[in-house]
Amino acid sequence: MTKLKLGPITDDKPVKVTVELPPSLHRDLIAYAEILSRETGQAAADPAKLIAPMVQRFIATDRGFAKARRSS
Repeated sequence: MTKLKLGPITDDKPVKVTVELPPSLHRDLIAYAEILSRETGQAAADPAKLIAPMVQRFIATDRGFAKARRSS
């Protein structure tokens, strides 16, 4: 079994943001959503719903960002 960095997607009140993605990234998000659904046993998430948790995870694990944030 593959260990993904994301867990189940929580349903939270979102803030609307519009972004444009390269087609290859969109395909990767679709594939990730399918794999995540198999891993968690949940229905496949809308690929757009993966973006926020992925960005949150990235920011939470970025040591350079954490260090810069503490020093500012």
